[in-house]
Amino acid sequence: MTSTPASGRTPAPGLPSGPASASASGPASGRPPAPASASASARTSARPDAPASTRPGGAAALGTLGLFTVLLRAALPLIDFFIVNVALPSIDHDLAAGPVMLELIVAGYGLPYAVLLVLGGRLGDLFGRRRLFIVGMAAFGLTSLACGLAPDAWSLVGARVAQGAAAALMLPQVLATIHAATEGPRRAKALSLYGATAGLSMAGGQILGGVLVAADLAGSGWRAVFLVNVPIAAIGLLLAVRTVPETRSERPAPVDVAGTLLLGAALLTLLAPLTEGRAAGWPLWTWLALGAFPLVAAGFWRVERRLDRTGGTPLVPPSLLGLTSLRRGLVLVLPLSAGFSGFMFVIAVSLQQGLGLGAVASGLALVPMAVAFFAASLAGPRLIRRWGTRVVPVGALLQAAGLGLIAVTAGRSWPDLSVASLIPGMAVAGVGQGLQLPVLFRVVLSDVPPERAGVGSGVMVTTQQAAITLGVATLGSLFLSLSASGSTGTALTVTLLIQLAMALLTAVLALRLPRSVS
Repeated sequence: MTSTPASGRTPAPGLPSGPASASASGPASGRPPAPASASASARTSARPDAPASTRPGGAAALGTLGLFTVLLRAALPLIDFFIVNVALPSIDHDLAAGPVMLELIVAGYGLPYAVLLVLGGRLGDLFGRRRLFIVGMAAFGLTSLACGLAPDAWSLVGARVAQGAAAALMLPQVLATIHAATEGPRRAKALSLYGATAGLSMAGGQILGGVLVAADLAGSGWRAVFLVNVPIAAIGLLLAVRTVPETRSERPAPVDVAGTLLLGAALLTLLAPLTEGRAAGWPLWTWLALGAFPLVAAGFWRVERRLDRTGGTPLVPPSLLGLTSLRRGLVLVLPLSAGFSGFMFVIAVSLQQGLGLGAVASGLALVPMAVAFFAASLAGPRLIRRWGTRVVPVGALLQAAGLGLIAVTAGRSWPDLSVASLIPGMAVAGVGQGLQLPVLFRVVLSDVPPERAGVGSGVMVTTQQAAITLGVATLGSLFLSLSASGSTGTALTVTLLIQLAMALLTAVLALRLPRSVS
């Protein structure tokens, strides 16, 4: 994948110099050349026995097998967020969990995952991204084993909390490694593949979960959805040691303790009540937490701005959010990820509890969406070279059309809705999503300098994960409330129409994106 000369985009200050970037910088571009110190900060070092290729400057680069390894690790945390959707009925039956405990099993993973992502990115900058990647991968495998062997519901909740924390150590290193150990067309291709992997993982998690639960491997039932991670983690560890180069910031900054605590508190006061409120009957603590959220968030921002002004290193540098591409891209990630995750939850519950379909049938209903998403993701780079970021609003309109088709089909056919009747809407929506998510990931990180790759990646995946959790909490709660007081078919149709409105909002906001992307 190559950037078109007509795009007019130049690397952000701090991107590594080399043949691809040197030609784009200088007086003709209107932007200053990258400082030598910033270029040096992107250097990478590899183990002597690692068969890594090299970048133009002679530093170790991320090879094809290394890219496969980090993308594999990027898939697992997202798969594990969604894989439990189809396993919850079996978990409820075996462990007598009940609605509140089932909510905790989901939230116990999502909350620490969202809260610790930015910190995980900063630790990778500080101690080395491959090192944190390997530590997080090993911890993810062990905590997955603990989930699969959990004797009761509370043990499963505790293991899920630890699993979410392990995922937060691992995932930010993926994007940071791609950003620091690739450049030019190879970086663009890698980021497109990351976006495709993220989208496929959301749909693939429920498909895989349905197959594993139905297969009941060696009588494991729902436990297989966690135990399957153990051998994958072991293989990933071996590959990471051999194929992933070490990268870190040349000027590592200390951890912003106050910012970390305040960001964690802000996310908890928002996500915890929205995730647990409906199942718990909206007790007093949920309203107090929601009331505290804007105050804690404002306190976090004041602390970060003061630290930035005094020459410190904040957890989320306000200057980073000053990048137009990052700020506008993050605004789009919110409705896209929230709508996508809400859709996945609502469809799973509708098909399993509303229509009484099995886990396999519920998972297979998403196959057309997954296939279409992957195909659109592969075609996306070629479309971007020709049309730039205008493919994003087009994708949003296609997603809205697909959701509309599904809503009309569900409204007309319920309760005789079949999986086959959902294929057209699923396919169109999948194409639309595939034209948006990979492009947005590229837009968000396009101007982030390599020495800030960890924190930039952490901010993006935190935004994505918080939106995913919010989507399940808000749209899921709305759907469950409507279905409890009326028809599941009506609840599904209303929720789909709200998601359609979110897709149209994304299409409008996407018009403000920079026209081209590096």
